[in-house]
Amino acid sequence: MLSPSEPRNGSNNNTMVVSAPPQLPPSSDEDFFSSASVASSSSSEDIRHQSPTSPVPLEPPRQPQIPISWPSDGVLTLAWVTELMQAFEWGSRAVPPSKFPSVLPVDVFDRLILSASKILHKEPNCVRIEDGLGPMSRVVVVGDVHGQLHDVLFLLREAGYPGEDRFFVFNGDYVDRGAWGLETFLVLLAWKVLLPHRLFLLRGNHESKYCTSVYGFEKEVLVKYGDKGKHVYRKCLGCFEGLPLASIIAGRVYTAHGGLFRSIPATPSKRPKGKKNRKVILDTETNSLSLGSLEELAKARRSVLDPPWEGQNLIPGDVLWSDPSMKPGLSPNKERGIGLLWGPDCTEEFLKKFGLKLIIRSHEGPDAREKRPGLGEMDEGYTIDHVVDSGNLITIFSAPDYPQFQATEDRYRNKGAYIVLGPPDFDTPVFHSFEAVFPRPQVNPYYDFEDCIDSDEELDMASMVETA
Repeated sequence: MLSPSEPRNGSNNNTMVVSAPPQLPPSSDEDFFSSASVASSSSSEDIRHQSPTSPVPLEPPRQPQIPISWPSDGVLTLAWVTELMQAFEWGSRAVPPSKFPSVLPVDVFDRLILSASKILHKEPNCVRIEDGLGPMSRVVVVGDVHGQLHDVLFLLREAGYPGEDRFFVFNGDYVDRGAWGLETFLVLLAWKVLLPHRLFLLRGNHESKYCTSVYGFEKEVLVKYGDKGKHVYRKCLGCFEGLPLASIIAGRVYTAHGGLFRSIPATPSKRPKGKKNRKVILDTETNSLSLGSLEELAKARRSVLDPPWEGQNLIPGDVLWSDPSMKPGLSPNKERGIGLLWGPDCTEEFLKKFGLKLIIRSHEGPDAREKRPGLGEMDEGYTIDHVVDSGNLITIFSAPDYPQFQATEDRYRNKGAYIVLGPPDFDTPVFHSFEAVFPRPQVNPYYDFEDCIDSDEELDMASMVETA
């Protein structure tokens, strides 16, 4: 297996294992994006890497039929979803943000988000992706995309659209920082409505009232929908509440935005005789931290968008905000002021206890990783953080050249990446790195990116509670 420090860019002398380029789906707008791919990769026993795909510069696409209208029978089709993608891509270059309703009227937004919300709210906290997996199936796992619409459209076309044998798991952080969080989220919701059992949308820490009020999504929605903006924003927050927290793929791979979580031991207190109700005291002292179970995850109250993170609400907070560490043990995440830090021993414990091979999480881009000694940088869009006896812990980040708005001329210029899992066990990751689509349309940021606190730094918890 690879160690966290081994090279991952195909320039080493390891045995070469070439992963087949993903098949593009047939569609009328395939020529939106074309790519030059070099089939060269580094390998180990069970880790493979597809060398970076470099999108060519884009010409403005043909004008779609706008405004988008809701199907008369209320049933979405592949043609409708791909037309929506094309309309958003064209609109990002040809329509000012304040004219967004001319592309997607608010009544169509309402029907789409209501349809998606009904599906999402019925899903469990931890979705199990097993039914339908077969010898021809592939599962694509995607990390943070942060409103980078054009890169998401490229990724979908390169990896192949969701379908009968192609599953997708998106690991959260669809909005904020990038200028097209609304379009990105709505495209993914459309795919969810079309193929609810083939595409799964998990929640990230940025799918919250606090983060969206600080990092741009709230303002983006208000600018794009004007006097209907508050209504649209509230609907988005309500949809965020329904996003599941985690997934388990083929019984072998656990995915979540931040990662692992603590156990919340309940200690019944004494009660007077004759009383039916029983007060439960939750022991959350840091000196008694231990890893939580999948049963506890299933019972967590995921509808909480923001702090106070206490009691049963601690588990969602951990799942969304925690980070791995090279230091053994489980401890409060003082760097962020929320969530946990967990070491390789905790990764081994979690994998072994639940019969898993991989943990795939996201949550950390190149800006966060440059502040984390001992862990790999995010240049290629992924890192292998823990290699233990039972398997590996992987961080996947799918927003190339992130963040879209940077205060310095020296940009990170990181690649994005996604993971493909295939049969028979769906626990051998093949990494596909890709570069940012260029040029991006010119647009103003929706937040003060020069002075805004980084989300990987200690948060102002009091402000967070007030915002909630």
